[in-house]
Amino acid sequence: MNQKLVGSALIVAGTALGAGMLAIPMVLAQFGLLWGTLLMLFIWSGTTYAALLLLEASCKVGGGASMNAIARQTLGKSGQFVTNALLYALLICLLMAYIIGAGDLVQQVVRNIGFEPSSMMSQIGFTLVAGAVVSSGTHVVDKLNRVLFLGMILALLFTLIALVPGINMASLLDYASNDKVALIKTSSVLFTSFGFLVVIPSLVTYNKDATKEQLRNMIILGSAIPLVSYLLWLFAAVGNLSSSELVQFASVSDLIAALGKQYAGLEFVLSVFTGLALLTSFLGVAMALFDQNADIFKCNRLGIFGITFVLPLIGAIVAPEHFLAILGYAGIILVFLAIFVPMAMTLKVRKLEFDLTQVYQAGGGSIAMGTIFLFGCFLLFAQVI
Repeated sequence: MNQKLVGSALIVAGTALGAGMLAIPMVLAQFGLLWGTLLMLFIWSGTTYAALLLLEASCKVGGGASMNAIARQTLGKSGQFVTNALLYALLICLLMAYIIGAGDLVQQVVRNIGFEPSSMMSQIGFTLVAGAVVSSGTHVVDKLNRVLFLGMILALLFTLIALVPGINMASLLDYASNDKVALIKTSSVLFTSFGFLVVIPSLVTYNKDATKEQLRNMIILGSAIPLVSYLLWLFAAVGNLSSSELVQFASVSDLIAALGKQYAGLEFVLSVFTGLALLTSFLGVAMALFDQNADIFKCNRLGIFGITFVLPLIGAIVAPEHFLAILGYAGIILVFLAIFVPMAMTLKVRKLEFDLTQVYQAGGGSIAMGTIFLFGCFLLFAQVI
C-alpha cells in the first residue's frame, strides 16, 4: 500500500477515533471486559462490511467525491433527496459538536499564554483555520492528518505504557451488571465510534488510480486501527479502575482526572489525545461535507467554504446548550445513512453488468446482504429501547 493509500486509511481511522473514545470504558465497564469486547467486535464487523458496500457502489458508478454523486446515479431523485437530508443532518450536527469542543480547547490553551478570548472568538478562530485546511483539498487534509494521527497514537501509547503495569487482573474479571438489555443499549455509542463511512466517497476519488484490492485494504486497515485502539484503551482503563468507579463518573473529564491522580502527567497526555482525536474527526467530517457541497452547488472554494462552515458555526455559537439533545438523535440518522443507504445503492448497481476482475464487489452475496439488514435493525432496536 503506497503512502497515499496509507494516508487515506489514517483519515478513515482519524474520523472514527473521536474524543468519544475516552467514554467507552465508562459505557462498557459495568458489563465486564468479555461482553464489552464481544459487542465491540460485532459492531465493528457490521460497520466495516457496510463501508465495503459503499465502496462497491462508489467504484461501480465510476467514483464520486460525495454521497450526493453516488445517490444521484443509483437511487434516483427521491433517493438522492433522502440521502442528502440524512447526510446534512448528521454532518452539521457533528461539526457543531466539534466546533464547540475545539472552541473550549482553544480557549484553555490561549488562557495559558495570558489571553482571555471569548468562547465565540475561540470557535470562530478554530473554524477559520481548520476550515481553510479542509478547503485546500484532500491532499492537504491527508498530509496534516498523518502528523496529527502520529501525535494521537504516541499519546495513546504513552497512556498504555503508564497504565498497563498497574493493571489488576481482578478488575478485568469484575462486572457490576448482567443486564443484557442495558448492554445492547450501548451499541449506539459504539456504532457512532466507528462512524467513518462519510469520508469513503472522497477517498475513492482521491485514490482513483488504486486497484480494487488496495481500496478494500484501505477501508479494512482504517477501521481496524480504531478497533485495536478502543480495545487496548478499554483493557487498560478497566484494569486500573473498578467497574463500580467507572460507572459513577459523570463525564470524560472525571475519568481523565481519576487516572491523572494515579499517574503523574497522564491527565495532560489524555487531554492532548482528546484534542487531537477531536481535530482529526473534524477534518474527516468537514472534508465529507465540503465535497458534498462542492458537488451540489458548483461554485468557487470561498463560496463552498461559507456554505460548509457558516451554519455549523452559527449553531455552535447560538445554541450549544441545546445541541447535546440533538446529538442524541445522530445515532439513528447514522444507522440509515451508514447501513440502509449503502445497501440500497449496492442492490441497485448489482443489477447492472460489470467486469468484476476490474471493479470491486463486496463478498458474501445475498446472505451477507440479509445479515447486514438485520444488523441495521438491531442498531435501530438498540437506539429506541
